[in-house]
Amino acid sequence: MSDERVVYDFYQRSEEEQASLLQHTWCDHCQQADLGMTRPQEYEQQGLRLIEGLCKQCGEPVFTELSDDEF
Repeated sequence: MSDERVVYDFYQRSEEEQASLLQHTWCDHCQQADLGMTRPQEYEQQGLRLIEGLCKQCGEPVFTELSDDEF
C-alpha cells in the first residue's frame, strides 16, 4: 500500500450524506461523540478512506473512517 494521499471531493456526496458525515463524529480531544466537523477533506491513504476536519467544539482535528458501503 502506498503512503500517497488520493483526494476526493467530499461535496460530490448528496447533501443528506454530507450532513450525516459532518454530524456523526468522535473527538479524541473532547472525548465526545457527535459534536460535528467543519472544513471536511476526504481522501484515501494506506487503503483507508477518511474524512478529516475540525471539531466544531474545540477546533482540534477529527477523523472519520468510511466503510466500503459509504463510498
